[in-house]
Amino acid sequence: MDTQSYLPVQPGVGMEENFLSLDDILLSHERLPARTECTFPRLGFLEKTTDSQDITEGTKMELPLWLSKGLYERKRRVLSVELPKVYREGWRTIFKADPNVVDLHKMGPYYYGLGSQMLHFDSPENPEIAQTLLQTFIGRFRRIMDSSQNAYNEDTSVLVEHLDCLEKTLFRSGQSGLNSFQSWEKGQASQLTASSLVLNYRKRKMTDIQP
Repeated sequence: MDTQSYLPVQPGVGMEENFLSLDDILLSHERLPARTECTFPRLGFLEKTTDSQDITEGTKMELPLWLSKGLYERKRRVLSVELPKVYREGWRTIFKADPNVVDLHKMGPYYYGLGSQMLHFDSPENPEIAQTLLQTFIGRFRRIMDSSQNAYNEDTSVLVEHLDCLEKTLFRSGQSGLNSFQSWEKGQASQLTASSLVLNYRKRKMTDIQP
C-alpha cells in the first residue's frame, strides 16, 4: 500500500488560487516590477536604495505577487504594476511565431499561472496576454503529450527541462496514463493484492502458531 507524507493539492485554475497548493504558494512569491503612485510614510526601511524615512511617489521596486495584489486598487492609485518582459509585446510575437522554441522554465517556472494572475491588474494589454497564454498552451500541448507517450523510446530530459510547472504536471499525467494502459494490456490492472495490514497480521499469526 502506497503511503505519502504529503498528498499533492492541485493549484487553482486561471485567476483563482488554492492556498493549500504548494505551487500556488510559490507562485504568490514571484516578484513583479512595480511603481509607487503615492508616498508610503515611514516605510523607507523597506527600500534599501535610499536613506529616506518614506517610500516616495514614483519609486520603482520589485514586490511579490501577493503584496502587489493586496496594494493594487483600480479607484485609488496606490501602486502600478509593470508587465514582466515575458508577457510584453516582443515576447508575445515570439510565442505567436513558434511557442515550442521558448524555454518556459528559464523564463519563469510559472508562466501560465503568473500570466493568469497578471490579468488582475488593469492593463490595456490584458486581452493580448490572455490570448497569448491560450495559444501558447495549445501550440505546446501536442508535443508535450506525444513526448510523454514516447518517453520509453526517446530521451525527453531536454524537453522536460524547458517546461513550466503546469506543463510538467501534464507530462507526468501522460506518463501515468501510459503506465496504467500498459498494465491493463498485461492484465496487471485487475490483479488484487493483499494490503500490508493483512500481510503483517498473517506474519504475526504464523509466529504465534510456531512452537
